[in-house]
Amino acid sequence: MISAGGIRSALAMMVAGGLLSTAPQNAGAQSVAIASKTPGKVHLLPATLETTQWGWFNNAQAPVLRIDSGDTVVLETMMHSHNQVVPGKTIEEIKKLRTDHPGRGPHTVTGPIYVSGAEPGDVLKVRLNRIVPRAYATNFNVPGMFGQFPQEYQDGQVKYVYLDLDKMVTEFLPGVYIPLKPFPGTLGVARKEPGQYSTVPPGEFAGNMDIRDLTAGTTLHVPVHVPGALLWTGDSHAAQGNGEVNLTAVETAYKEFNITVEVVKGRPLDFPRIETPKSWITMGFDQDLNKAWDQTKAQTTKFLAEQRNVSADQAAKLMPTVSDCRVSQVVNVKKGIHCLNPKNVRDKEDMERPAKETSKYYVTHAKDADLNKAMNDASRAMIKWLESEKKIARLDAYALASVAMDCRVGAVSDTEKNVHCLLPKSLWQAPR
Repeated sequence: MISAGGIRSALAMMVAGGLLSTAPQNAGAQSVAIASKTPGKVHLLPATLETTQWGWFNNAQAPVLRIDSGDTVVLETMMHSHNQVVPGKTIEEIKKLRTDHPGRGPHTVTGPIYVSGAEPGDVLKVRLNRIVPRAYATNFNVPGMFGQFPQEYQDGQVKYVYLDLDKMVTEFLPGVYIPLKPFPGTLGVARKEPGQYSTVPPGEFAGNMDIRDLTAGTTLHVPVHVPGALLWTGDSHAAQGNGEVNLTAVETAYKEFNITVEVVKGRPLDFPRIETPKSWITMGFDQDLNKAWDQTKAQTTKFLAEQRNVSADQAAKLMPTVSDCRVSQVVNVKKGIHCLNPKNVRDKEDMERPAKETSKYYVTHAKDADLNKAMNDASRAMIKWLESEKKIARLDAYALASVAMDCRVGAVSDTEKNVHCLLPKSLWQAPR
């Protein structure tokens, strides 16, 4: 069980400084604080066995917290499998946590949070204010079961790493430093279908999107499917590559995940979008990466047509010139692609799609009529390059690609689809 000490100590300092005053517990038996400089209440939600679920979500689950539109929630999250994946746990024990619980996802999710006034057809707007991870994290690939290449990696491993939250890096391998960019791998609302569902596949309810751009300062806009929306989060990451190929990112838990939640009426969405300071992110998910691309393209075209007041045909022609599309992940049953689209209509996103090494990046590139194969070939080539050129052990190369490689979708046609996988040279530094 994760201690609520991080939240309690922060609250104590804020109360002492006159920024917060305590209020009676709410219906979810959680502490509530009143913040003088915010329009709503600040709710505190520790991660306990009573406020979390392991690997599933059910829209009949009783909420653990009730809030109003405009309120802020400061919550904690746990590591996978109700905090059982912690330093000292072996890969064999981690595998057993999956095989002993078939159909259940690995994630521990905090929630659900009931938002008063949220009804089907509304949009829930979730702004990420602040994210504070705990001091350690893990990356693992379950042998022969999951990840992009389970047949090629019948052997597995687990790595535990220290997160330097002052320098915001982790030394993932000797002399290889991964910048920390914390984001929730899983953040979403209840799906409309009744029953119990694994936390693994993402969908129109958002969920396990694994979009690494969903960091502090960004906002998730997600359609509401049941009364109260029922918001939940987990699968907390400190960093991740676009692709997440070995199954996991730099997996951690959050001492503080600070969000402000608002119900938006009269502006319906049919699929989630993410708002960053400079961009709008559209996305698509499917077991087939080609179909995920088709959905992402449809959502992006729809957004551009709305934003720029042009026809769908004009928007489709505009998309390749302004939108930056990347492979979010390929390991969540439903694979994901997301596109960044500029808020300023005079701008365009990062369109760099090198086919060979540049001054900033190591690069692998593949093309095929099948986007799945292009992604497989480009990412596999990067892993093999790390082994042969950087002399990194095969499972470490697989892991490094998962946490740091950036796989981008290049030119796409009916006959040829391009994937460009980049790895920043800046990861390699002299020991600190």
